[in-house]
Amino acid sequence: MAKSYVKFEVSKEVAEKALDAVRLAKQSGTVRKGVNEVTKSVERGLASLVVIAEDIDPEEVVIHLPKLCEQRKIAFVYVPAKEGLGKAIGMSVPCTSVAIEKAGEAEAAIKDVISKVSGKVQAHAAEGSGKSEKKAEETKQAKESKSK
Repeated sequence: MAKSYVKFEVSKEVAEKALDAVRLAKQSGTVRKGVNEVTKSVERGLASLVVIAEDIDPEEVVIHLPKLCEQRKIAFVYVPAKEGLGKAIGMSVPCTSVAIEKAGEAEAAIKDVISKVSGKVQAHAAEGSGKSEKKAEETKQAKESKSK
């Protein structure tokens, strides 16, 4: 079963490209690893791309990241495993999430990943806003019927 924080599917090709971007940024740029550091990076507007693992348990640890990225208009992408994300940044332990702050040589790879996931993020955001508009309309109708 998919985790509730995973908002869209990412192909293996895009996930690999994201991990490559993380590797390059680690070597020549600046990355922040772990949920706390990634959250700070996004809140401060420093992140250019956030990479989140799909297999986090409990999912409450990272459930806030996609919404925060959407609010700050920062691109995010999912990768299948936290072990792969940890290896991509040179750690011997799994990693939940990574924020790329300064791209370095990963600039082209980051732009490619963003271009491939931006349509999915926008589609999800439009779907979500449609649901909230529908819910607002239902609430309004319920209040009107109670007042009559």
